Amino acid sequence: MKKLLSLLPIFLLLNGCTLSNSLVYAGNESPKQMEIQILDQTSIAYAPKNGLPFSEISDLSYDVPNHKLYMIGDKGYFYTFDAKFGTKIEELKYLSAFKIDEKNKHGRYDSEGLTQDNKGQLYISFEGTPRISTINKNGYLGNNLKLTKHLQNKKNYRSSNAIFEALTWHPQHGIVTAAEFPMLNKTEKQQSIYALNGTVWNFQAQKHKNSAVTAIEVMDDGNLLILERAYSGLANPFVITLKKLYLDKCDKQRSCQTKVLAEFNSHDGWGVNNYEGLTRIGNNRYLMVSDDGNQQLLRTVLVYFEVKE
Repeated sequence: MKKLLSLLPIFLLLNGCTLSNSLVYAGNESPKQMEIQILDQTSIAYAPKNGLPFSEISDLSYDVPNHKLYMIGDKGYFYTFDAKFGTKIEELKYLSAFKIDEKNKHGRYDSEGLTQDNKGQLYISFEGTPRISTINKNGYLGNNLKLTKHLQNKKNYRSSNAIFEALTWHPQHGIVTAAEFPMLNKTEKQQSIYALNGTVWNFQAQKHKNSAVTAIEVMDDGNLLILERAYSGLANPFVITLKKLYLDKCDKQRSCQTKVLAEFNSHDGWGVNNYEGLTRIGNNRYLMVSDDGNQQLLRTVLVYFEVKE
């Protein structure tokens, strides 16, 4: 996605769009009806902390009882905020930044997915190599989780940059993950969600070319909220989709029903941001974050929204 992000400013200029620090609609007609309500949004930027830049956010996770918001970046950085939410984003205080690290290793980590379980244990997933690990509040990696044989094999992925893009923890199924694009044994539109206990849910990706899963989150009713992004060149639309995946409405082939809750299409007049992270705040409310790609013309944007269905 680094190439995509570097082309975004050009894409916007060629398509008559304007860069925006928020998810705004600039079309001539009324936007299509959506089943979400945007409650608040903000653009954030910070000076380096602990010698580390704040950029390229790939996912986030909210600790509800302790009002802590954790974020990770593509370059292997771990950030912590004090955060409170009501009808708006009430508080957002940047506390700390750490470089993700582990004992006897000082490598580069392409961190993509972040989640936590009901005990507050954080988990992180990576691209480059199929890996999901525990991580503490100072960005220090712990144990690697056991993957199924299918997920362990790097040859099953479409590229090393399309491995564990999304991550969440489900109270019934445990750790759940998704590759950015369908595995090589699937068609280009047959996307899948994988639980580490071996359960698989299949669903159809959006019709847009190169539609990719960038984040997943458990909803209040136990189903999944899916964040998809589609980009296929300067002349084509940039599309962000929020959809619901029904885990209990699947056929014998484990193909499950979905429902589009919202679609933000640049050709329909929506501003463009590369949303890659998603977390549940509570009471059908969620927060998603964009990746600025370390580009000066782009911004890290937080969008706080409520699912209305």
